[in-house]
Amino acid sequence: MPQPLSVQRRNLIDAECFVLDNSLRESTVGQLRGHTLENKWKIYEQVKKVGYQNIIVASFNHMTRVGDVFIEELKSKGEDFNKFWAFSEFLESIDKNGVPDTETIPIGLVKCKKLGIRHVVIEFDLVYKPINYKKFKMKDIARHMVKLMTWIRTNLSKDSKIVFNIRDFPKAMHNRPKRVIRVVRMISKLKANERPFGFVYEDPYGKWLPEEIGCFTATIREVMDNNNWKNGHFLCHIHEQWGLSNATTLQCLANGATGIWASLCKVGAFLGHSSSSETLMNLIRLGNKKVLKNYNCVYLRSAAQAITEVTLGTRADPMQPVYGDRALDAVFGVDAGLDRKDFNMAEFFGVETVMRMTTMASPEMIIIRLKRLFGENKQFNETIAAKMKETMLKDMKSNRKEEYMSKEGLALLFDRSGGKLTAEMAQEIGKSSKVAPRHKALMEEVKAEWDEWDVRDGVKDDQIQFDAFYNGFMSVYFSCYRCDETTQALKALDMDCDGKVDWNEFSLYLKWALRQYPEISTRDELIDTAFRKGLIPAMQDSVKITESDDEADDDDEEDDDLE
Repeated sequence: MPQPLSVQRRNLIDAECFVLDNSLRESTVGQLRGHTLENKWKIYEQVKKVGYQNIIVASFNHMTRVGDVFIEELKSKGEDFNKFWAFSEFLESIDKNGVPDTETIPIGLVKCKKLGIRHVVIEFDLVYKPINYKKFKMKDIARHMVKLMTWIRTNLSKDSKIVFNIRDFPKAMHNRPKRVIRVVRMISKLKANERPFGFVYEDPYGKWLPEEIGCFTATIREVMDNNNWKNGHFLCHIHEQWGLSNATTLQCLANGATGIWASLCKVGAFLGHSSSSETLMNLIRLGNKKVLKNYNCVYLRSAAQAITEVTLGTRADPMQPVYGDRALDAVFGVDAGLDRKDFNMAEFFGVETVMRMTTMASPEMIIIRLKRLFGENKQFNETIAAKMKETMLKDMKSNRKEEYMSKEGLALLFDRSGGKLTAEMAQEIGKSSKVAPRHKALMEEVKAEWDEWDVRDGVKDDQIQFDAFYNGFMSVYFSCYRCDETTQALKALDMDCDGKVDWNEFSLYLKWALRQYPEISTRDELIDTAFRKGLIPAMQDSVKITESDDEADDDDEEDDDLE
């Protein structure tokens, strides 16, 4: 059961918080263009500066990705491979009867051996529709885990760190909790040298309440502890959708999770995820000293900003907590409402607090802001500051929407309030730029990218395989290739049921987006609009996923003996 609130807070303050960094992979899922080798190196350098010692560098499948080449470069430059992890599937294939192939070693593990990766995240599901769990029972799953761990310790390293990701954890805990409990219990009962490093889990859609995930976490932590596996790791990964991802992550840590697997910035599938920079800063503000010793936390903000810019090509949303440009703003008066004992994030990062220029700003704040942006000037006094505040109030009363935070915005406010513009102010006001959309060029750009994926099967026929379409265009909107929603959505695009996506069908949505939203000016904006406002609504109309909660429970097996 969940811990009392006082115990939860103490758990957060005392948490070691193991971080399995996923910046190289999670940010790829969130990017409209795949990472180049240069991108990967820039992200990797930021991760190293924070001091993370466990880094996911690849997710392997049958296709050769940039990540494969990146690993070769890491090797050639003599990087420490004891830090590196990779994702692998638990099963290589599932037959038409819903029975998985447990004889073939998954390609992800084969590639780990080839490329020298020692530590692995093996992803499995407990309520995945294509699997017949009446035939592939929980004991079969546990036995296959033991088999894979034996193979890994023989072929990768006897000291390999192995974790199993319960990819559909909240759904399984809600619909089939016995399955999760039995698998975890059977693995917990193994001898210490036979167990994995731990389990990891995720909420891939960010739809569950923090209290629910916290309860699920406490339940599984209790199963592990009751079977003498108190040192077993249990790491969480929470996606964003309803503004609850950080609260949910803290609930997990307060109720038995030993750490997180996450990127330094929130960029990822859907609306992103609970990032390690946000999680660690929440722990620090509560008084956690251990994470300060384990990681270079003063650099968290800079690293998250840099990785966001590499990934998206733009700076983070200004309102993004911890590393957004306005995350350190002060509101109302100078130090208003801030107890001297309270944690001051701006001070922690060594950054001057930004005074937000609104009708709530005091004259003192306005003067400080003027001096910070434009230097000392006799005009920057209480008289002009009071007039500037009056102008802001007049704007509000007349429903005039202006911003006063930027250099240009503050300079215009100063000018309108009777101030004499300085040379620097005049220069800021004179700046302007506007780029008109070029629809034909945008279509050609997307088509060129499509053709790169098209020829990978050896034939250029304006059709690409499902996995290529997912990797090339779809992964930013759907968190995993094997999820029910993803496979159903891909099928909705396959009008002739030949297992491929046709350019003519896809291009219709692109053309629609350009006509409906003529202000589109970049390839990324075009793809994003076509998916979010065209394809995804169309898919939702055609996709109807039925749940099988009325099936008889198939989890009542006789014992946990794996022999």
